[in-house]
Amino acid sequence: MRLNSIGKPFAVSALALAVSSGAYAVTDEDILNDHTTADDVVSYGMGLQGQRYSALDTLNADNVKSLQPVWAFSFGSEKMRGQESQPLIKDGVMYITASYSRAYAIDAKTGEEIWQYDARLPDGIMPCCDVINRGGALYGDLFFFATLDAKLVALNKDTGKVVWIKPVADYKEGYAITAAPMIVKGKLITGVSGGEFGIVGKVEAYDPETGDKLWTRPTVEGHMGYVYEDGKAIENGISGGEAGKTWPGDMWKTGGAATWLGGTYDADTDTLFFGTGNPAPWNSHLRPGDNLFSSSRVALDPDDGSIKWHFQTTPNDGWDYDGVNELISFDYEENGGVVKAAATADRNGFFYVLDRTDGSFIRGFPFVDEVSWAEGLDENGRPIYTDGGRPGNPADAEGEKGEPVLARPAFLGGKNWMPMAYSQDTGLFYVPSNEWAMDIWNEPVSYKKGAAYLGAGFTIKPANEDFIGVLRAIDPKTGEEVWRHENRAPLWGGVMTTAGNLVFTGTPEGYLKAFDAQTGEELYRFNTGSGVVGTPITWEMDGEQYVSVASGWGGAVPLWGGEVAKVVKEFNQGGMLWTFKLPKEDS
Repeated sequence: MRLNSIGKPFAVSALALAVSSGAYAVTDEDILNDHTTADDVVSYGMGLQGQRYSALDTLNADNVKSLQPVWAFSFGSEKMRGQESQPLIKDGVMYITASYSRAYAIDAKTGEEIWQYDARLPDGIMPCCDVINRGGALYGDLFFFATLDAKLVALNKDTGKVVWIKPVADYKEGYAITAAPMIVKGKLITGVSGGEFGIVGKVEAYDPETGDKLWTRPTVEGHMGYVYEDGKAIENGISGGEAGKTWPGDMWKTGGAATWLGGTYDADTDTLFFGTGNPAPWNSHLRPGDNLFSSSRVALDPDDGSIKWHFQTTPNDGWDYDGVNELISFDYEENGGVVKAAATADRNGFFYVLDRTDGSFIRGFPFVDEVSWAEGLDENGRPIYTDGGRPGNPADAEGEKGEPVLARPAFLGGKNWMPMAYSQDTGLFYVPSNEWAMDIWNEPVSYKKGAAYLGAGFTIKPANEDFIGVLRAIDPKTGEEVWRHENRAPLWGGVMTTAGNLVFTGTPEGYLKAFDAQTGEELYRFNTGSGVVGTPITWEMDGEQYVSVASGWGGAVPLWGGEVAKVVKEFNQGGMLWTFKLPKEDS
């Protein structure tokens, strides 16, 4: 009998004992090739590009109806809330994080716990959108994840013992971290959360062995970036643009633009892609200008964090449409050549296809049923604002509240954090989206360190009586919606697709579902007992294909959903990790 990192006894399988020797290190090559390997998942996104595509086809559209659970693991205790994590798997061991900054290693064959780590969170943490965690990273013999008090934690992946803990930012100012960090070129890369508190977003790189900071890149124009040697910032640093150029006065000092979803990486161009969140405060009349680099996608050099290019989806964002959603690299053929593209489905309701070599706009189109705040996009991808579509200025009103507007989509987005997937077989993106609207108005506000910095009020409401969530198959070359599957409750979980002509996702009603990737026909459902807001993965072990997903209702919807919360108020919280495979006679 052995003890885990919080003193709980557990049995150890032969596999776990073998792995504990440390013989199975995760290499840079493992991570770069993650999208091509079948027997492991060692990066968030099932590959650094974030396509969430698996070449496995043992499980396919013909036999998925026979998929069965083989084990379920409970995260335990009273710490439920939302479970938005994506598991990782290496050499028969699964690594996953859970709510309240917890991490686990689990025998992937049996579902037995190998170790558990619970971060010691202080009083006063300020996560805006539930106490979730979306996953970790593997490198060498270490497992990394981040905490709600804005720290990076490095654990021995075989024992769960702490190797180092480093603060990334001050949680008392409103910072937190909920995203999975990533490993690129031997560096541990992380973003930060906290855009509702007037923080300054940033992307930072750390030495995985020591936790020493290597570079920092703030994502609000005017703030300087730096590289570090021996713990000291190199003089002159990396230019952050001109202070006050696209921000009035000193607003850039508390400008938000949090990098709260983490990033992707394209090896072809050697570029990190991060999305940046809303500018602060929400009241856009207080900060006339584009407010760079908020509500944008930024391309960074992984060697020093310098910005190669940026593309802003919602200049002078006045609806909290953010811009943090994942940018996924993909190639397609056009006019006899290969286009190196990248795509993102924005909270603002538009789908964008960019040239990933320079950030230039290729095309964009609405992917939701209605966009009210903009009439469309111009030739450069800049929104053409709708007259009267922006919430009114409180200074023009006699009371404390500006003129409200009905805006669509709601600020929770046409698509929020939940990652979409891209199929190399169909050439389609599979987008978990929602149809909702909001009444939104502006209010006076002033910055106070560590306090909410909104200057807006809102009420979210369903846009339809019968459904809110829509899983969409979208052709990025034409803008066509090839198929859709409507869901009564909002979709809040990630998507995965496979060479078996399958698309997997979960629903708040508790179902893990599989669809035909070409037609959208629902082929499989299994009720996990709580809402699925995690992201599924698939891998191969001993010649069999497995699927795993976390289950546990929570996240932003029940906290911020207004009238939408009525649709989900009866859903039960949970905290389980489910693993499935085919019976041997069906595989």
